[in-house]
Amino acid sequence: MNSLTTEDLPPLLRGVRVGPYDLPNRVIMAPLTRMRAADGNLPRPLNAEYYRQRAGAGLIITEATPVSPYGHGYADTPGIHTPEQTEAWKLVTRAVHEAGGRIFLQLWHVGRQSHPVLQPGGVLPVGPSAVMSGEDSPTRQGLLPQPVPRALELSEIPGIVEQFRQGAINAKLAGFDGVEVHGANGYLLDQFLHDNSNLRTDEYGGSIENRARFFLEVTAAVTSVWGGDRTGVRISPGGEFGGVNDSNRLALFSHLVKQLNRFSLGYIHLVVPRVVRGEDVAMRFNLGPEIFRPLITGDTKLIAAGGYKFADANETIAKGWADMIAFGRLFISNPDLPHRFAVGAPLNPYDRSTFYGGDAAGYTDYPALADAVASAR
Repeated sequence: MNSLTTEDLPPLLRGVRVGPYDLPNRVIMAPLTRMRAADGNLPRPLNAEYYRQRAGAGLIITEATPVSPYGHGYADTPGIHTPEQTEAWKLVTRAVHEAGGRIFLQLWHVGRQSHPVLQPGGVLPVGPSAVMSGEDSPTRQGLLPQPVPRALELSEIPGIVEQFRQGAINAKLAGFDGVEVHGANGYLLDQFLHDNSNLRTDEYGGSIENRARFFLEVTAAVTSVWGGDRTGVRISPGGEFGGVNDSNRLALFSHLVKQLNRFSLGYIHLVVPRVVRGEDVAMRFNLGPEIFRPLITGDTKLIAAGGYKFADANETIAKGWADMIAFGRLFISNPDLPHRFAVGAPLNPYDRSTFYGGDAAGYTDYPALADAVASAR
């Protein structure tokens, strides 16, 4: 019997080189906030087991992880801004590496998408300008409306850039294989980009070039630690989450992607929101990977994310619109997702009620295919 060649495999299951790493497939585990950290925003053994189960992904990107005590916007999320958090993340990286996987840490600051109960000292969250998001924050007291944030002083911005740099250093100390800068979904970097959330009149506001400045400074700080090839960046050109909008999204994100080329990144991770509040925003803005892939130069890869299934994921790669596809909800309920794709096995359904917060239920108790078959005998 002849063995399968790479060309015989569906595009999603073929290997790909990202920076210095040869990944076994193009099935990427998307960053997923699950709100299951221990007190002190510490990763714990339960988190290590969750990621270990999913080590068959071509690459795991962790849940968004704040670089500052003021960068938290969800209860019980792990941080990367204290020595204790850095040490605790070693449980996760060790577990994933022992299972043969690769894992990047996603660096995060939520900016205005927070609430004083989640802030040290009960202070207001910060943003580029004093403009409310219109969203709610998940706290231990339930969902609380996000207040009007405090506008960052010009003198404070270098300190936040430094927090991202230190977070990148801490990620390296914790044993990660690389990092991803979270610049999407209406969080702090994204707030600086959009002209409805950034009303500044200094060098960080006004023109597209000025509004992109903070994003690019953070990317420069992070790549100074990891190099470009072990750094990824996440963007959401069509996203409205967090109340962000812009008068010229195409020009804004085309400029940003072209500027990111100078860092020779491992990848750009592009989120294509399929539905926001019941409306098809991807179609409305027409800002999918096919728009931005031609703007990316060198060896930088493109990850596309946003409700993909096996068939359209393969089609997107085959058309050259993306190099890899990130899966979120499907990875929650199918820890062995690449294997299930490879053998054409049915997928476990996911339970939305367990997405945010809780314990092992809906987190580490979804069966792998082998376990499901064994229990059915």
